[in-house]
Amino acid sequence: MKLLQEKLSRYDAPQRAKAAGIYPYFRAISSEQDTEVLIDGRKVLMFGSNSYMGLTTHPKVIEAAVEATRKYGTGLAGSPFLNGTLDIHKQLEARLAEYIGKEDVMLYSSGFGVNLGVVSSLTGREDYVILDEQDHASIIEGRRLSFSSYLKYKHNDMTSLEEQLKKCKEDKVKLVVTDSVFSMEGDTADLPKIIELKKKYNTTVMVDEAHGIGVFGNCGRGLCDHYGVTKDVDLIMGTFSKSFASLGGFIATDKEITNYLRHHSRSYIFTASITPGSTAAVNAALDIMLSEPERQEHLWEITKFALDSFKAMGCEIGHTSTPIIPLYIRDDYKTFKVTHDLLEEGVFVNPVVSPAVAPNDTLIRYSLMATHTKEQVTRSLEAIEKVFKANGVIK
Repeated sequence: MKLLQEKLSRYDAPQRAKAAGIYPYFRAISSEQDTEVLIDGRKVLMFGSNSYMGLTTHPKVIEAAVEATRKYGTGLAGSPFLNGTLDIHKQLEARLAEYIGKEDVMLYSSGFGVNLGVVSSLTGREDYVILDEQDHASIIEGRRLSFSSYLKYKHNDMTSLEEQLKKCKEDKVKLVVTDSVFSMEGDTADLPKIIELKKKYNTTVMVDEAHGIGVFGNCGRGLCDHYGVTKDVDLIMGTFSKSFASLGGFIATDKEITNYLRHHSRSYIFTASITPGSTAAVNAALDIMLSEPERQEHLWEITKFALDSFKAMGCEIGHTSTPIIPLYIRDDYKTFKVTHDLLEEGVFVNPVVSPAVAPNDTLIRYSLMATHTKEQVTRSLEAIEKVFKANGVIK
């Protein structure tokens, strides 16, 4: 056997989970991403999606994608730097800049690509990149490609952040990057305090709003808008694969920064552009988010209902206050088993196990969409209570 294959063959965790009948990944869905999906010909309640506004099945979003595909074709066959810029790309950039409240916006072909390309290229060898220890993997990968010094602060601990800032040279760039809503635990960043420290230590702040847009702020503008700190945050990142019901991402900032990024960000320059269909879908989703604020209101109504119900049930849900609700299991095997049993009960949720989290922090990630009904949430709660009691998670 070749050396590489021999080395990799030692990784057998998936095979062991499959042999036990509890492997929880790559579950094939044969329908659209809605509040109910088809798996193996059976309807299952979907509580594992990031489609917070529930727009992936909206007729206006689908039709916009179809029409753009008819007009422009299926892809651009090139990066935005060369042949891959369309008029609808520029139009969407202008709309998003106005929506977020920044001078300019750049579109990337994935949210991961935004963080990878921005974090890796903004700062130099003598500068600093400072991250929350629970920042998204894409931010971490961007930092790994950066030549800057790296500092890490304890999760959402502003005293720890200030301690790291004190270590930095005053005349060098200090880039602080944080998620707004943390994707697994569902808690939110202390943006007002981060801005306070930004002003005290003359730092640059970038906020990943992947899970904040659509959920927080006026018409879903995000946690920065919710706290009224948009002007003080230097860069705001967003993704199209969640509330915008599409694929791609963007960075919103001032024109000096976008001018630099357009000519230095490798995941922008060397990646094919976001497709016409995806671009048009985002545009249509934005129309709906602006014209139908009742979607966001309903999302918060069912979120409160679910949070209160889980607490009453005796579930451990951590510090979440968002539609992302972690249900702590604190055991890898049991987390897989609960995920399997819930699917048998007709509820799709996502397991989060080590090494993504520490072995004693494993959890079930339960997430809500604006299109979930209270009746669907109630059905899922009943199934979760049944499965959790059977597996000894709750009494």
